[in-house]
Amino acid sequence: MPWSKKQLSTLLIVSITSYMGTFLISSINIALPAIEKSFTLNAISLSWIITSFLVATGMFLLPVGRLGDISGNARLFKLGLIIFTLASLLCAVSPSGTWLIAARFVQGVGSAFTNTTGQAILVANFPARNRGQVIGISVASVYTGLATGPFIGGFLTQTMGWHSLFYVAAVLGILSAVVAFAFLEKDVVVHGGKKVFDLRGTFVFMLGLFALVYGSSHIPSSSGWTLMVFGVITLTLFWIIENRVTYPMLETRLFTHNKLFGFSNLAALINYTATSGIVFFLSLYLQKIQGLSPRDAGAVIIAQPVVMALFSPVVGRLSDKIQPRYFATLGMGMCSVGLFGISFFTATTPLWSIVLILVWEGLGFAFFSSPNMNTIMSSVDKSRYGQASGTASSMRIFGQIAGMTVVTFFFAFYFGDSTVTGVDDTVFLTAMKWGFITFALISLAGIYFSFTRGNMERQ
Repeated sequence: MPWSKKQLSTLLIVSITSYMGTFLISSINIALPAIEKSFTLNAISLSWIITSFLVATGMFLLPVGRLGDISGNARLFKLGLIIFTLASLLCAVSPSGTWLIAARFVQGVGSAFTNTTGQAILVANFPARNRGQVIGISVASVYTGLATGPFIGGFLTQTMGWHSLFYVAAVLGILSAVVAFAFLEKDVVVHGGKKVFDLRGTFVFMLGLFALVYGSSHIPSSSGWTLMVFGVITLTLFWIIENRVTYPMLETRLFTHNKLFGFSNLAALINYTATSGIVFFLSLYLQKIQGLSPRDAGAVIIAQPVVMALFSPVVGRLSDKIQPRYFATLGMGMCSVGLFGISFFTATTPLWSIVLILVWEGLGFAFFSSPNMNTIMSSVDKSRYGQASGTASSMRIFGQIAGMTVVTFFFAFYFGDSTVTGVDDTVFLTAMKWGFITFALISLAGIYFSFTRGNMERQ
């Protein structure tokens, strides 16, 4: 049965916004050395250009998912586009590193609104038999953004400066907002459950997450460890609160009583933790160690997301016919092998072997991502799509935060207060080596959750 005009327009809007967010993320990674020179930032402060965006997104994903189920996803999606666009302009005119980090935080809030509600809007407009296919197309747009971001970002940074990246993001935001307001239909209320928002749980969750991540950037000082311990205790308290309240922001029972949902989310958390540092580390490695320009570094890194974009729709469609856990487990294993391979990179590693490993890593991630998301969204009823989408997106963001925390730890341990460009090459390579060994070991743990989750029921 052919898709309707409404379905096609919904898929187009969600895909455009998915592309927009990841294009910016991947292009900023390539521009980091230029931003470092512009504001004279040390390695830890530089990592917060990425981390502040992720922290804000992580803080708001779950609350927005719950709000979407209560008040409707379409209106929150449009609000997110407005916030993201205005924040992009603030980033472009940032006069200092502190201002840029703050503007990136606001940008992350807007991204949380569009990421969470976008997937919920998508799956609500397609039947279960097509869900894997459309999620695969949406994921492909994410990877297309990752693919074009490094090359276009490198070119823009080299020719027009890093500020131009945020102007491009603002233009994409304006175009997406126009399309969304013109074609995205009003929300249809889904009945199921009392419309109550958990303010106490939201506050405790946000406080704990921020303390945990902020503390990680101050390790090994006593204040850093204190903040991290406080964050862990606060997040544990959040879980206890959510387990007891009648209308929680996070339904812990979905994790404790729905093995398919719980294990799929844990697998996603582990996978994103293990793979999120690849572009960040390699963008610095290729420019600092290999001596490539931002444009050429982007042209190398593009290999991984191009493979992701090409194969995600294919694997997503296959997961509608074959149990998704088989694809996801294979993908997780491939990612583990690729991460171990990256840990052996040296100053003399030929570019062809770097590209080969990135292609392998991209293929592994394509095998994992679409089938895993298909499983998550198919394991809950329609009234929980917003929360399921928010939880799945949260696992991605929490994984990226955890990955950047690992990066920040090795930066703090090996670099101290030095800049990335100022530290000796051998020290940088040592930090990168142990970083990727850590990521590879983390990835191995995900194979268990991916395979033992069980089979998805077909509707």
